[in-house]
Amino acid sequence: MKKIEIFDTTLRDGAQSDGISYSVEDKIKIIKLLDGFGVDVIEAGFPASNPKDEELFARLRGVKLKHAQPAAFSPTLKPGEEPEQSPAMKKLLDAGTSAVVVFGKASSEQVREVLRISPEDNLGIIRKTVGYLKNAGRRVIFDAEHFYRGFITDRDYAFAVLDCAAAAGCDVLTLCDTTGATVPSAAASITEQVVKRYPGVAVGVHFHDDIGCASANSLLAAEAGASQIQGTFRGIGERCGNADLAVIMPSLVFKLGFSLDCDMKDLQKTAKAIAEISNIRVRNAQPYIGKSAFYHKAGMHIDAVKKYPPSFEHIDPTLVGNERKFVMSEISGRNTLLDRVRKFVPEADKDSEELFRAVQALKEKELFGYHYEAAEASFSLLLRKVLYKYEPKFNIVLHKTTDDFPSANGELTSCSVVQIEAAGRTEMASSLGNGPVNALDNALRRALSVFYPEVGSIKLVDFKVRVIEASTTTAAKVRVLMESTDGKEN
Repeated sequence: MKKIEIFDTTLRDGAQSDGISYSVEDKIKIIKLLDGFGVDVIEAGFPASNPKDEELFARLRGVKLKHAQPAAFSPTLKPGEEPEQSPAMKKLLDAGTSAVVVFGKASSEQVREVLRISPEDNLGIIRKTVGYLKNAGRRVIFDAEHFYRGFITDRDYAFAVLDCAAAAGCDVLTLCDTTGATVPSAAASITEQVVKRYPGVAVGVHFHDDIGCASANSLLAAEAGASQIQGTFRGIGERCGNADLAVIMPSLVFKLGFSLDCDMKDLQKTAKAIAEISNIRVRNAQPYIGKSAFYHKAGMHIDAVKKYPPSFEHIDPTLVGNERKFVMSEISGRNTLLDRVRKFVPEADKDSEELFRAVQALKEKELFGYHYEAAEASFSLLLRKVLYKYEPKFNIVLHKTTDDFPSANGELTSCSVVQIEAAGRTEMASSLGNGPVNALDNALRRALSVFYPEVGSIKLVDFKVRVIEASTTTAAKVRVLMESTDGKEN
């Protein structure tokens, strides 16, 4: 089993994603998560670009990591600049990381049109930069920017750039698909040629996802001999994003047989934690880790999975920390629904009155636009009511909410009064709020907390409203999906 080194650039390239902004504390939390998961190299930031990353590297000196090697990032020297006088090189070395990443252009057209220097001068800059950093005792990872495009337009020059970096002593030659436009066949062929040309140097790859091929290209590159894969969690990054490590890593292990230091059973947990810090959500349909990745809805599919999971599952979901789930809907089949009914009526069978009532209730509700595949709690309540197992924990005796607009201080002020009955007693509470829903929520929580103190830990995570009958305009029925958490699970 060939070992693949995982290089995470969530905190550097991923931070360039639209809507992503990390504080120093955010970055340290993510670094600890990546280290605990088993990532090999963490590109933590660009110290010469902003004071925040300088502070991060200063703070990292006091953070003990178990496995990961932090790396600082920088461009190569500027034209005519000597390394000893370069502010960027000074900050790169002052970052104190044992590994450094420097990028230089590997495309002759980029050198001419963007840098506006001669191709030969660019080679000299790369040679001087890499040599200086190696002499400083660093592990040097050279990112050959625009390499795949440069290889197609000027193969000889692209190789000349790698020749310079390799001769200067770089430890990893990283081939970058900077515009994310390389097709899989080219990614495989070009990577293989590079690996054969530099047998004594590790070859890495860095793909962007502008044509949706970044993850596929990364897997093909590994098969072609690349020994380091760069990417980000959830594929975040500039424009269309980077190669998604949460897809690539389990595919390397479970589909291609490569060896990683990462514990795949922690994949979903790690990805969700990073997404939470990044203030983004893991897509339901995200391969491997999305909550729908191992959902089954069709009755025939559910029946087959129960008998033989590989029928409709490509791996055991527990291998990546996920779980199998059978979704309730009108197409799920009677056998699937019977399993849920038996949780309340153990003696029920396929001909029982209880199952018939449950099927009818589900079909009637879905006919009117109700959907239960993403509303487990609502479906459980429906079954309890249909099966006469429902016992309300409280009853709302009355509630009244008023709205003042405009208010005296220029802010919308709402007031709600709620009276509930629970455990043979009644309780009344009132509260102000930022709008009627907030006021009603505050008042209801205040009253319920007298009987159920744990209500205080319940928080709203997500709230979605969908119009079911658009043709009736403002009189339309709506479907509301609310997701809450008690701090431990949703």
